[in-house]
Amino acid sequence: MLIKTAEFTLSSPMVSMCPKDTKPEYAFIGRSNVGKSSLINMLTQKKNLAKTSATPGKTLLINHFLINREWYLVDLPGYGFAKRSKKETQKLDQMIRGYILGRDQLVNVFVLIDIRLEPQAIDLEFIDWLGTSGIPFSLIFTKADKLSNMKAKQNVDNYAKKLMETWEELPPYFITSAEKGTGKDDVLDYVEQINKTVSVNPSH
Repeated sequence: MLIKTAEFTLSSPMVSMCPKDTKPEYAFIGRSNVGKSSLINMLTQKKNLAKTSATPGKTLLINHFLINREWYLVDLPGYGFAKRSKKETQKLDQMIRGYILGRDQLVNVFVLIDIRLEPQAIDLEFIDWLGTSGIPFSLIFTKADKLSNMKAKQNVDNYAKKLMETWEELPPYFITSAEKGTGKDDVLDYVEQINKTVSVNPSH
């Protein structure tokens, strides 16, 4: 898939305020500082589409970007940011869960994982929650340029082993680098495949 247009549409504090549209939506989520904004900018080839920040935990709203006037890329707040108050964390958690469970247009959640780290409990818990909630999802391993190919593969294999302790089969996964553009075509081709199976109604 070639991305010809990518435009910011709306930031919403809750699912009920998201765009009134029937186009398919692909949500991107991960722990704070996993490289989500950089990945979104790499996929869309727009340097500042998603705001990259030196301060993790900046995304506090549900951000919709319309891609090729056909589907939405949805940038969700990161989870597991230590410097938030308990109240703020709960509020964000409710917003994220409200969107994921309540948005009919959502066809896939991309969960971003830092390829350099050992499997983190917070990611595994979130993945298990998606599974038990019956939400289609895929994994995107980020920052692959920070490791050798061999080490990257080893870390992904370790992750797969960890998942197989609770899962019967692995979700689709992609290895990416925002720096080098690695994995861009794989992720976008996957979106295109899903788009062909869901009916895309023109917006009213």
